[in-house]
Amino acid sequence: MSYDTASSLALIRDADPGRPFVVAQLGQSLDGRIATTSGESRWINRDAALDHLHELRAAVDAVVVGVGTVVADDPQLTVRRIALPTAQSQPARIVIDPSGRLPGTAKIFARDGAPVLAINATDCEVAPPCPAVKIKRNTSGLCPAEIVAALFQRGYKRLLIEGGAHTVSRFIDAGIVDRLHVLVAPMIIGSGQAGLELTPIARLNQALRPPTKVCVLDDGDVLFDCDLAGARANLEKITE
Repeated sequence: MSYDTASSLALIRDADPGRPFVVAQLGQSLDGRIATTSGESRWINRDAALDHLHELRAAVDAVVVGVGTVVADDPQLTVRRIALPTAQSQPARIVIDPSGRLPGTAKIFARDGAPVLAINATDCEVAPPCPAVKIKRNTSGLCPAEIVAALFQRGYKRLLIEGGAHTVSRFIDAGIVDRLHVLVAPMIIGSGQAGLELTPIARLNQALRPPTKVCVLDDGDVLFDCDLAGARANLEKITE
């Protein structure tokens, strides 16, 4: 089924404010790569996909990334490619940083009035360069569900999990991503970093098959808007 990007953004803006709504996004090649073996990732997706990413940022309360993305790419995480409504401010910028690696010189600390928040482990002994939320570390790191709950309590109800691939994968594995936006460029890289690395499954009937809507963007990239909440509900019915 085809539709336009306005429909996908409306689903986020109109989400029930009584619960968290989590959307994750990945930009990748046809063969599921987000970077070459050397780490080069700019520019796999083209202008229309980048515009959509900025529209996603404008539709949420906060943009969430792992500290590895900040260290490697130093993103701004601001809305720049589209105009924000007059009364709307930039989304908050949240960095999952268990061990205190976030540099104070990062571009996310732009003086635009948007809050910047670090998510640290309770055993982190490094003072962060911004306010921090402390979450207990488990064997696999910080629990995505606890992160979402902590941010919801602070008023961040609609979240965009923007990167990197490890962070997006962990949130999907935790079963808390409502929508996944995959922006696929007509490019074959053939090697390099995969977009998603989820917990292995043994049988195909354990795989998520999300109801998906598709939009071909103006310059040829394709948006797949995947209903992961619906996929989990369908999987539960199958396995009952």
